[in-house]
Amino acid sequence: MFKVIKTEGLARRGIFTCPHGTVQTPVFMNVGTQGAIKGGLSALDLKEIGCQIELSNTYHLHLRPGDSVVRQMGGLHQFMRWNGPMLTDSGGFQVFSLSGLRKITEQGVTFSSHLDGRRIFMGPEESMAIQSNLGSDIAMAFDECVENPAPYEYAKASCERTLRWLERCKREHERLKALPDCINPGQILFGINQGATYEDLRVWHMRETAKIDCGGYAIGGLAVGEPTHVMYQIIEAVEPHMPVDKPRYLMGVGTPSNIVEAVARGVDFFDCVMPARNARHGKLFTWNGALNIKNERFKTDERPVDPVCDCPVCRNFSRAYLRHLFAAGEMLAMRLAVMHNLYFYNRLLEKIREALEAGEFTPFRVEYSERLAGRAE
Repeated sequence: MFKVIKTEGLARRGIFTCPHGTVQTPVFMNVGTQGAIKGGLSALDLKEIGCQIELSNTYHLHLRPGDSVVRQMGGLHQFMRWNGPMLTDSGGFQVFSLSGLRKITEQGVTFSSHLDGRRIFMGPEESMAIQSNLGSDIAMAFDECVENPAPYEYAKASCERTLRWLERCKREHERLKALPDCINPGQILFGINQGATYEDLRVWHMRETAKIDCGGYAIGGLAVGEPTHVMYQIIEAVEPHMPVDKPRYLMGVGTPSNIVEAVARGVDFFDCVMPARNARHGKLFTWNGALNIKNERFKTDERPVDPVCDCPVCRNFSRAYLRHLFAAGEMLAMRLAVMHNLYFYNRLLEKIREALEAGEFTPFRVEYSERLAGRAE
């Protein structure tokens, strides 16, 4: 299912295989929260921008249109017409972000829908059932994502509960896969490491989580407001305790520079809403840093967003045109901007893989980690 084919320091070049295809790692997963990329991109566009894995949200799809509806339509692959690998998150992060609208017990969480206020219960078994109905290739375990900073004793109790929840997820996941009408019997379960910013809790929780056989392991609860150097410290503390023969997923991260640095620390999978969200507000990524395409200085700029980018946007349109689209409030502005940023992220991971294959990731990191965090002209 997963094979590391080359390493450079802690950085890993690998191949991950699942029911809907083979994935080259390190990889960035393109976030299609409700079965679509926000900004007007369809599943058909994902192939053109180099997407390997599409990621959708359990919580949102459970509320609308309902996972039972998606199941009736043949599963999420069929529903959205994406035939490649797919990951669904557990819904935990979204549920726990509803801090004023939910109640946590050992069984799970009761919360109010952000759409209509109706009360909903979700626990490990419910999350597994929803993700089974969606038919994704990778299902994430149901966990508690505590806020940062969190009191030590609460974070400790949360880690222990998340571990018990993972055991329940594992049992229910296996039961659902064995059913004769299971949409994707090859679905893989990933466990999630938590522990806020406490290194001892993170290490203990990762050691215990690794004892439960999963198809991969994620580091959750980071990039939620803590300083970047703290995030890196947590990854460094956890990495030695993650199984070497399973993929490692850093959830919700991050900037291009974050990705380069996390690869250097042994991470294989990434996802983040940042490239699409920033694009919708006019912030575009280039190989020389980011730029705000809404700025007046681009009003008559005939250059593409990035002269060295070969995405469909840079091949065909100027900075001046994109700025005009944003100024005019045209929907095309968001579509083109999102397409460029997601292409850039997928290309970044491709260049990282190429550097690892050539044994040149260290100089790549030296050249690009700081540059990508800067501002383009």
